[in-house]
Amino acid sequence: METRYNHKEIEEKWLKNWDEQKNFKPRGTQCAASKHFSVVIPPPNVTGALHLGHALNNTIQDILVRYNRKLGKNTLWIPGTDHAGIATQAVVEKRLMQEEKKTRHDLGREELVKRIWEWKDEYETRITNQLKLLGSSCDWDKQRFTLDPICTKAVRHAFFNLFKKGLIYRGKRLVNWDTHLHTAVADDEIYHETVKGHFWTFKYPLADGSGYIPVATTRPETILGDTAVAVHPEDERYKQFIGKTLLVPFVNREISVIADDILVDKEFGTGSVKVTPAHDPNDYATGLRHKLPMLNILNEDGTLNENAGEFKGLKGEKARAAVVEGLEKSGLLLKVEDHEMQVGKSDRSKTIIEPYLSDQWFVKMDMLAERAMQAVESGEIKFTPARYAKNYLNWLGEKRDWCISRQLWWGHQIPIWYSSTRPNINRPDIHYFQAENGDWLVCSLEEDLDENSIEGLKLVRDPDVLDTWFSSALWPHSTMGWPGETEDLKEFYPTSVLVTARDIISLWVARMVVFSQENMDKIPFSDVYINPTILDGNGRRMSKSHGNGVDPLDIIEKYGADSLRFVMCSICTENQDARLPVKKEKQEDGREINISEKFEVGRNFGNKLWNAARFLKPHISSVESGELRVESLEDKWVLSRLNTVIRGVRNAFENYRFSEYASLVYHFVWDDLCSRYLEIKKGEISKESSTLLSHSLYTALDLLHPIMPFITEELNAILFPNSERVILREWPSADENLINAEIEKQFEDIFAIVEAVRSVRGRYSIAPSQKITATIRTSANLESSRNMIKDLSGLSEFDFGENLQHPAFSASAVIPGGEVFVPLEGILNKETEIARLKKEIEKAESFITSLNKKLSNESFVKNAPVAVIDGERQKLATQKDIVEKSQAMLRELEQ
Repeated sequence: METRYNHKEIEEKWLKNWDEQKNFKPRGTQCAASKHFSVVIPPPNVTGALHLGHALNNTIQDILVRYNRKLGKNTLWIPGTDHAGIATQAVVEKRLMQEEKKTRHDLGREELVKRIWEWKDEYETRITNQLKLLGSSCDWDKQRFTLDPICTKAVRHAFFNLFKKGLIYRGKRLVNWDTHLHTAVADDEIYHETVKGHFWTFKYPLADGSGYIPVATTRPETILGDTAVAVHPEDERYKQFIGKTLLVPFVNREISVIADDILVDKEFGTGSVKVTPAHDPNDYATGLRHKLPMLNILNEDGTLNENAGEFKGLKGEKARAAVVEGLEKSGLLLKVEDHEMQVGKSDRSKTIIEPYLSDQWFVKMDMLAERAMQAVESGEIKFTPARYAKNYLNWLGEKRDWCISRQLWWGHQIPIWYSSTRPNINRPDIHYFQAENGDWLVCSLEEDLDENSIEGLKLVRDPDVLDTWFSSALWPHSTMGWPGETEDLKEFYPTSVLVTARDIISLWVARMVVFSQENMDKIPFSDVYINPTILDGNGRRMSKSHGNGVDPLDIIEKYGADSLRFVMCSICTENQDARLPVKKEKQEDGREINISEKFEVGRNFGNKLWNAARFLKPHISSVESGELRVESLEDKWVLSRLNTVIRGVRNAFENYRFSEYASLVYHFVWDDLCSRYLEIKKGEISKESSTLLSHSLYTALDLLHPIMPFITEELNAILFPNSERVILREWPSADENLINAEIEKQFEDIFAIVEAVRSVRGRYSIAPSQKITATIRTSANLESSRNMIKDLSGLSEFDFGENLQHPAFSASAVIPGGEVFVPLEGILNKETEIARLKKEIEKAESFITSLNKKLSNESFVKNAPVAVIDGERQKLATQKDIVEKSQAMLRELEQ
C-alpha cells in the first residue's frame, strides 16, 4: 500500500472502472427494491466553464444518487446542458466584436447560429469533463441538450398544445427591453443599482396659455412620450384642471389632465404625475385604466425615434441632457434637485433596461399558476429549507402572463407563420387563429413550413425565439422522451428531488411544475432542496468581475475531488450563505489561481483515513469471517458509536441535512475510530478487536462513499479485495441492540477529561511524558474508568468528587458538568511564569497598537491590495487572541 494517497491516479482509475462496468446506469431488475430514484441535473448554461456553485450543486445531487443507489433503488441521473439563448448569444457576439469587429448583422442569422453551435460543442465538452472529474455518477448515455432533437420535439408539442388551448397569444405589451441585445428580458433577469440622479421640476403649459401645472420627473427625455398628466381627484390645487388640455413641450402635442388616485400621491412632490404609458410600468397600467394612447418614442437600440421630434437619434444621457437644456432655454425648467434612484440593468449585457412597448408572445398564467400553487400549499411538493416555498408562492400568486418571445437568433424559433388571409385547412398538426392586429397565426406541430406549404397562403415565419426557460421548464419530462410514451417516463417519472439554487425558484422551479402539470398531469418532483450560495470570506458572491471566483478544476488538481466534495457537503447548512475565504496562489506553470485553504480540511481527512488504513492493514480480517465478539468496554462503545452514526446519517439524508451527514461520518472516522479507539488499543489489537475494526472500517467506507467515492472505493479494493465494490454494496442498517447511550455518555466524560488535561499541558508546555496529578470536580463516577483516564492523559493519579475545591496554584479546564484542576507546584515557577506572561501581553499589545494605526490609515486601506489588508487584519486577530489567552492564564496563576 502506497505511503501517500495519490488522488490523481486513483480518481482516473475509478472513473474508468465505473464507466467500463456501467455502474452509473439504472440496474432495473438487479435492484433489491422496486422503488425508483431519479434526478435531472439543473442543466448548466453552455456560456462557459462550471464554477464552484455548480460543484456544490452537483456534489449534493451525486451524494443523493449514490446513497439511493446503495439503498437498492433503481437509480437514474440524467445529465445535460442548456442552450441559454440570451446568455450564450451575448458571449458569442461579444467575442465576435472583440476578435473581428463585427456584429451579428454583419454575419447574418445562419452564420451566427453556426458560430454559436461551435461554441456550444466546445463548452459542452468542457462542462461534461468537469462533471465527470467531480465524480458525478450520471447516466452519460442519456445526456441531453435543450436544443437537441428530443428536446426540440417536446418544445414544439408543448407550444402547439398551449396555442391550441388559447393559452398562448400575441399582443403589444410593455416589456423590459435590452437596448444592446435588442430583445425583451424577464424581470428576474434584471438587477438594480443605486445611482445618483436628479428630480427635474418643469412647467407643463396649458393649451389655452392660461398657466401651467408643475410636474417633476427623473427621466425628462420621456416627456416626449407623455399622453396625459395625472392629478389626485381630491387635490384642491389641481381640481380645476381635470379634463383640460396641456401641450407637450417641443412637439406641441395636446394631452389631457386626468384624475387618478392610484398613480398619484398628492402628498409627494408636486402632486402631479406625467403619464408615459409606453415607457413606464405604472404609467402603462394607468394608460390601460384610462384608455390612453401608448406612444413609443424609442427605437430598438434605445435611440429616440421620429416621435421625439428634434431629439430624434439621441440616446440615454445625451437625450436627457438635450431635453433639460431645451426646457431651460424655453423657460419651462423650475428647479433641479439631487435624487438617488434604483436603475434596472440587464444581467447579460449590463446595459440599462428600457420599459418598451412591443409585440410579444405570452402564456396566460392565471389558471396554470393556481394549480402550481396548490401543489405546494397542499404539501404535495416540499421545499427544504421550508421558507423558500414563500418565494415560489409569492411569484406565482402575481399570476402575470409570461412573455415567452425573445428577439434573438439562438434558440427555439417560434413555430408560428403569419398569413394575411384566413387558412382553409383541416389538419390535426396545424392550428390557427386571428391575432389582435388582424393577421392569421398558423402553428405547426412538428413540420417547419415554407412560404408555400399551405395552398393559397403566403406564409412568413415569426423570426423570434422562445425564452430559454420555456424549454428548460420541460426538462424533467423532455429529457425522458416526452411526448413519447417511453420506458424512462414509465419507470422514473416523476423525478424524486430537485437540487437547485434560490435565485431560479421563479424562473425555473415554478415553471417546471406548471408545465409538468399541464403536459403530464402530475408534479415533476416531490422535493425541492435549495442549496446554499457560496460567498468569499468578505461575504461577496464569487464572480470573474470581483476576481474572487474559484475554478473547481483547480481545487481538484490541488486537493482532489473527494476533498472538494467533502467541503461542499460540509458547508450545506441551514444558513444558506456559505463563506469560503479566497486567496491567490502562483502555480509552477506561472498561472495565478484562486484557492481556499478550507479545502485542506477535506484533504487532511482523506490523508487521515489513508494513514489509518495503512496502519490497520496488517490487522484487517475478512468481514465475512465471523460474528462480532465484544471483549471490552471500549469495544461496546465503538460499536455503539458506529450504529448511532448509521442511524444519524439515515436521518440526515431523509431531512437533507448534508452538513450534519458530513460531520457525523467525519467525527466517527477521525475522532472515534482513528483517534480514540486506536489510542486505547495502542497497537495491541487482538483477533476479536481485528474483526471489530474490520467491520467498523468496512462500514465507514460505505457511509463515506456518497461524499468521498474515490478514496473509499480504493481503500475497499486494498483492504477488502474479495468484497463487492462500494458503489454497488448495500447501505448499512443500524442495529439498535448495539446502541448504548450510557456507555457513549461514559466515554464522552472520559475523553472530555483527557482533552482538558492535554489542554493544560499545551497551555503551560508540560511534556506529555511528565507525570502529573489532577483533581476532577464532577458528579460522574469515574472509578471504573480510572486506569483508562490515567493512561490516556499521563496522570500518575487523580481524585474526583462533586464538591472538591480548587487546589492552590493550579491550572483549570472546564468539562461538561464540572472542572479539571492540575496542580502546578513543582512543575512551574509561579513568579517566572507570571513575569513571562506579562511580557508576552506587553509585546502583543504593542503590536496591536501598530497594526491598528496602519489599518486606520485611509491611504493604506484604499491603495493596498486586498490580500495585504486581509493579512494585516489576520495578524491583528492573532495578537488579540494572544492577549486574551495570556490574560486568562495570568488571572489563573494570580488566584
